[in-house]
Amino acid sequence: MPTSSLPAALFSIADGLPVQEALPALFAALERTPTAQQPASAVLVAPPGAGKTTTVPPVLAKATWRKETDRIIMLEPRRLAARAAAQRIASLLGEEAGGFVGYRTRLDSAISERTRIEVLTEGLFLRRVLADPLLENIACVIIDEVHERSLEADLALAFCLDLQRTLRPDLRLVAMSATAETERLAALMHAPVFTSEGRMFPLTVHHAKRDITHVRDIPATTASAIKHALAETEGDILVFLPGTGEIRRTTTLLEGCSATVLPLHGELPPAEQALVLRPGAKGERRVILATSIAETSLTVPGVRVVIDAGFRRAPRFDAGAGLSRLETVRISKAAARQRAGRAGREAPGTAFCLWTTATERGLPQHDRPEILEADLADFVLATALWADTVGEQDTPLPLPDQPPGSAVATAKELLIMLGALNDDGTITPLGRTMATLGTHPRLAAMMLAATTEEEAALAADLAALLEERDPLRPRMAGRGGPPPVPPSDISLRLDLIAGDNHPDADRGALARIRQAASRFRNRLGLKSRHPAAGDPAALLAAGFPDRIALSRGETGSFRLASGTNAKLRRDDRLAEQKLLAVAGLHLRTSAEIRLAAPLDLSNLPPALLARTKEQVETTLDPTTGNILARRRTRIGCLILRDRTEKVETGNAAALLLMQAKTAPDSALNWSDAARQLQARVELARTLPGGTHGVTEDWPDFSTTALSSSMDDWLAPWVEGLTSVAHLKELDLNTLLRTHLGYARTQWLDTHLPTSLSLPGGSAAVDYTQPVPVAAARAQFFYGTNQTPQLAGGRVPLRLALLSPAGRPQAITADLANFWQGGWADMRRDMRGRYPKHEWPENPSLAPAKPRPARKD
Repeated sequence: MPTSSLPAALFSIADGLPVQEALPALFAALERTPTAQQPASAVLVAPPGAGKTTTVPPVLAKATWRKETDRIIMLEPRRLAARAAAQRIASLLGEEAGGFVGYRTRLDSAISERTRIEVLTEGLFLRRVLADPLLENIACVIIDEVHERSLEADLALAFCLDLQRTLRPDLRLVAMSATAETERLAALMHAPVFTSEGRMFPLTVHHAKRDITHVRDIPATTASAIKHALAETEGDILVFLPGTGEIRRTTTLLEGCSATVLPLHGELPPAEQALVLRPGAKGERRVILATSIAETSLTVPGVRVVIDAGFRRAPRFDAGAGLSRLETVRISKAAARQRAGRAGREAPGTAFCLWTTATERGLPQHDRPEILEADLADFVLATALWADTVGEQDTPLPLPDQPPGSAVATAKELLIMLGALNDDGTITPLGRTMATLGTHPRLAAMMLAATTEEEAALAADLAALLEERDPLRPRMAGRGGPPPVPPSDISLRLDLIAGDNHPDADRGALARIRQAASRFRNRLGLKSRHPAAGDPAALLAAGFPDRIALSRGETGSFRLASGTNAKLRRDDRLAEQKLLAVAGLHLRTSAEIRLAAPLDLSNLPPALLARTKEQVETTLDPTTGNILARRRTRIGCLILRDRTEKVETGNAAALLLMQAKTAPDSALNWSDAARQLQARVELARTLPGGTHGVTEDWPDFSTTALSSSMDDWLAPWVEGLTSVAHLKELDLNTLLRTHLGYARTQWLDTHLPTSLSLPGGSAAVDYTQPVPVAAARAQFFYGTNQTPQLAGGRVPLRLALLSPAGRPQAITADLANFWQGGWADMRRDMRGRYPKHEWPENPSLAPAKPRPARKD
């Protein structure tokens, strides 16, 4: 449909707003008939204040492609933005929210049968699309503030694009952004880009002369800038701070100033949030201390001045530790422009940027997408459910950025541990149920571990508590003092939820927790006020098995099942406990336990026992050489139970065999006979001409080779042994001869004998020498004229002639020549020293006298 033919009445709601000029072309682009190859999608770029959030949904609700009962859905990144947008659109139509225009957030909703425009948070939309992948009765999905790149918005966009190319080519999709960096987005969506220039009053921007050097200085520096702005400017002041902690501290520093100081953040009750979004009283000047919640989607009336500290809170996931931490980081240039622009929405304004122009030049162009930084457990579970529901696709989900592989692997490991995924990454029936509960998989696993209705109610309280801020979260102790750290025992918070009073309790947080607990009870099929009972530690262990904490022996020092070390204040009531189920951790230089419950080591809950592994471990005592057996119950890196028990012979044998392989020289009794056998086999292997048919395949009998083959020759003899002492009692020579085989040992004994027979006795042969040596007293060689031969003369042999005292006196390889020459000198020396022995002039002719038998 040509743009010029569109009736102007369609766009009357946008009269006077800058976005009006882009609406006809946007409307026309979505009017055409979509296909899977060319879906009806569009990207609308309009700066804050252009009117896109409040005008696009009601304009599209008038399109002919929307059936009478179909709805237009618009996603907002925050509860406050969803509520405010719905109320604003409804007011433009002359209604209250809950009629034609409604909203739905995690904490409240205003929806009726008449609702045709529904504004909801991104997280709730994901729950809806996973439960109803066809998005029946949904004609169009509008994703607002898509440039913020929240993980949920990226996933919502990917699911909608996947639906367009598979099951719902008729689904209209609009992505609305406040920045012009949309080329990649438009290419991903196969969509045209429509731009509204917006309207901006003159804006004066001032940069600080000095940077804020440390985050702890943010409140003081900001308070000083606010006081200066109150004196030099007019109108309400919107101040951007990283988080609620800085808001509280800055509020304290502004006590007594000439303006009304109001906080604005997501944890405020809806009534207090709405108060900020209404104009102030006549003559009243307001200072609104806000988090990044006020960057987009919201118009705070009366603002003429913006003071920006230049920081934001961002989640950073540590894949190695499996934990997320909130870090205070510098904002991007795009965020700085949007923040400053809030001062020029209604009139000329002024922006004070509390950083230098040099720092400005170094800011990144855009904030990093959350998918690159966040915990991906929710993401991986959602994509697994999506694949199981709509079917695996040949192409990956059309995401603006693919997630890091390490973070995905960590998330899969956790989900497999929780039972949500199979080892191949497919979703389990338990995982499908977990996904329907609309909370983090840890909390879903915890709730589904309950075995009674009372336990389920307790799990609902715990899930609500862990989703919200801690109602005992530390507050400032006076001006600038460090906040006190509340006790870590989670039962104190459960008592507060049940109705106990505590002077430091955050009533707003408690109200939200009770509301969320009621909602979880309903999802579990319980009444909203069903009583809770049971052991919180048992439930926490089901959702946080990797955070079971075992004392390291020092008060307040623990080790988690994941391998991370964690600390607890020494004066905390749980610091002396042996075992904790930890739900809340705060990462600074190390992990600090913030929420936990004590576990009974002697009575571990079934959910925890199901994830433990019991192993019998045998170890070698290096001092005694005995084999020790210990039955250990493990979870992750922790040993929960450890007891000694009788060694099973099979386990001992394996350990002894390993010890023999690792240290063969010390673990085994290498007798001289065994060493001689090694040397004889080596000679046989290298003998010139071989061993003449007995066998040519001589094994390698070096210590290294024997160690590698101990499974063959030693293992059968180790069975039944339980100590290194028993191992050393083995006759290694006999074992090796058995391994060598009968034919080879017979050949060795014949051709390379361990001793030689002589007229006067026998001479032991030492084969470990470079040339074998046969040693015996000289008298044993009398009557022998030739050097004995080994292996038919192929192995050289030397003879060592010993004195009566057994000391070598001569070594020769030619005995006949020695008798004729060197013997005379030896005889002369020996006759003087040993006159009682016979020393003939020609030993080759002298009969040898047998060595007398020893008398016992």
